Amino acid sequence: MALVRILIDGYSLLHSWPELAPGKPRYSQTAREELLHQLTLYRDAVGTPITVVFDGANADIKLSSVESTPELEILFSRAGQTADQIIERAAHRLSAYGEVLVITDDHAERDTVFSVGGMSASCLSFIQMVASALSEQQDDIKHYNRSERNRFNRNR
Repeated sequence: MALVRILIDGYSLLHSWPELAPGKPRYSQTAREELLHQLTLYRDAVGTPITVVFDGANADIKLSSVESTPELEILFSRAGQTADQIIERAAHRLSAYGEVLVITDDHAERDTVFSVGGMSASCLSFIQMVASALSEQQDDIKHYNRSERNRFNRNR
């Protein structure tokens, strides 16, 4: 089965990725938006839709300049609900359509996702996947630009 969606525990990933928005609190809008920027780049590189879920019953934290789209869905949990619960329910529902990958450092959540047929990865592992994919994309762009420049120079 193909990977149909990546589900991410937003704050779990933010806490594991201190290079994003250095000096800013992990719960800040700046840190969230930098995370969303990196996830957009990754999604564009690999083509797999992503849902990032933040714990957030407080309506103030929903203010963001980044819009949720079907390709990069941004969710905040409601009062009395956790990001883990949303992710586990989504993993269960989406498993009928293909493989689901959950990114979190919460071992209990990873076990639950595995029990409903999903896959999981640690935040550090995912950060390395993102870095690798973006590096590979940069190399592809450099190679393409070089070949286009050579083709242009030959045709002059």
